[in-house]
Formats: sequence, C-alpha cells, structure tokens
Amino acid sequence: MSSKISFQSLSVDDKYNVLEQAADRSDGDPYLLEKDIWVVQILKILFDAPFGKDLTFKGGTSLSKAYNAIRRFSEDLDITYDIRAFAPDVVGKSEDALPPNRSQEKKWTKTIRKRLEEWTREEARAVIEEGLVLSGFQPESFRTENDQVYIAYEPMFAHSTFVKPEVKVEFGARSTGEPWVERQVKCDISDLVPEIVFPSARLSVMVAERTFWEKATSLHVFCHRRRGRGNRLSRHWHDLVRLDDAGYGDKAFADRELALSVARHKSIFFPEKDAEGNRIDFEASVRGELRLVPDGETYDLLAEDYEAMIESGMLFNDPEPFENLMERCADIEARANEV
Repeated sequence: MSSKISFQSLSVDDKYNVLEQAADRSDGDPYLLEKDIWVVQILKILFDAPFGKDLTFKGGTSLSKAYNAIRRFSEDLDITYDIRAFAPDVVGKSEDALPPNRSQEKKWTKTIRKRLEEWTREEARAVIEEGLVLSGFQPESFRTENDQVYIAYEPMFAHSTFVKPEVKVEFGARSTGEPWVERQVKCDISDLVPEIVFPSARLSVMVAERTFWEKATSLHVFCHRRRGRGNRLSRHWHDLVRLDDAGYGDKAFADRELALSVARHKSIFFPEKDAEGNRIDFEASVRGELRLVPDGETYDLLAEDYEAMIESGMLFNDPEPFENLMERCADIEARANEV
C-alpha cells in the first residue's frame, strides 16, 4: 500500500482542487481552509523550536484548534513565553512570578517588553521564516510590530476584507502560561481529505477554564470603560458562550483559586480604568460583580461588528442573533455572580 502524499508536495493546481473538494464536502470556505493550514504549520514550527517547551498556546484560536469548543474560524495565534524561562533574572525567587509592588511591576514590564520585542524581531521571526521555507510553504512577506509577527501569503481563492491572507502571531511574556495541558492540533481539512497528509502539531495549551476567566474579565473591562470601538471584538462574547456550552463555564466558576489568580495577574500587569476614571477592581469581578453585557453605544457597536462577522463567513453553522447571544451572556454573568 502506497504512503499518503503531503499537501505541500502537490502542484498548485492539485492544491486548489483539494481545497475545493474539501469545501464541497463540508459546505465550507476554501479560503478559510487554506488559511487554517498556514495557522497549524506555524504552530508546529514554534512548538518544535528549541524554545517551544517554554511556550503556551492560548486565546480564541486555542479554543478552536485544541478544544473544538467554539464555532467560528479563528485566525490569530496568541502565544505566552513562560516569564520564568524568558526573564529569570527579572523574576528572581518570586514563587508566583508576580512583582511585589507597582514600582517593581513597571520595572518588570519595561524590561520584558524591550526584551520581547528584540526576541520577536530577531529570533521568533527567523525561526518561523526558516521553518516555513523548509516545509515547502512560500510566504509572500514578513513584518514585525513590537511583539507581533505578521506572515502574509498569496491566497489561491478570493476572500473577504474581514479575514486577511495573513497570520498574526502575538507573543507575551508576563505570565507562566499555567495551568496548561498537552494537546494535538490538526488542520480543519484533515478529516475531509484523509488521503492527504496535512500539518499537525503537539503543543502545550492553556486550560480552557483559565481562558474563560481571561475573556470574562476582558469583557468586564469593556463594559465598564463604555468607550472604544467594537471592531473585531464581538467574537469574544461568542467564545464565552460557546465555552459555557461545552461545560467550561461551570468548571471555571468552581475554580475560585484560578479565578483569583487571573484577577490578580491582570490587576498587577494590566490595570484599567472605568468610564469615570476609577481603577477597575478585577478581584471584584470574580467575587460576584462580573459584568458581561454592555449598554448604550458600546452595545450597538458590538452588534454591528457581530453582523460583519456573520457576513464574513467566520461563524460556522447557523449563528444565533446578537440579542440571543447577549441573553446568554447575561445568564453567564448571573451564574458567575451567584457562586
């Protein structure tokens, strides 16, 4: 029996036909299936790198690729480099890897930010570029902005302006990334065309319960600030509801220690102010004062962004109306505050 052939070894025409065939089988979008292959290959390159053992995959794309918990196409990669490995000279003997006071936080942040930008520009980008070329991928361009790497490619299919033919990798290094679990991720197309070998990766992924609290506290901030654009943000409300559907909401509510850990980390490294200029109390948000449903203009901005996301094809199956999504968030908010 002959071995399977890899997708990257196919001719351009054959790749096009494979993607079209998979899209027909799934009623999906061939452009999104193509981009997903780039996403998984870049993950594989990063976690196979020498520094890969100190990375943790987090954020919305981790919920899609590692947990199959959300029903939308997620394109950006959010990666945490364990602060203890990245800046051991900064962390020192701190058991919780947190600065002891505000003054030290500023010192830690300044040092890590500068170091992370240099590492992203000089090492991470080089590793990704070399890995893609050696794997048979042909990136069109690379650029770095602070702690982010953008990898652009020439797509084989037409696309909407909502989803660019570009993969963004954003790095952070002010957290341990814990707790995490090891997971295997594969391309969405893998099960649709099993006769072809597509990229896959084994990596460390932040536990979904922590991602739940990371998102919930971020939405809490958005609701209290009552300003800013809703552009490309409604996906986070969608993710929170899908996490609850998968049972991770109740698990997150039960883990109060984890909730307080997230709150404390954000209050130290990512302080925010509300619409009146008062500092937002993250610990209060996990102690019965969580707010997930915005009001006024911010509600309308999110509704517009949600409709744009639906029109782009990023949401799979039959997405619920925005009003229903907000009703679900109100329910999650009430349950979280009752615990």
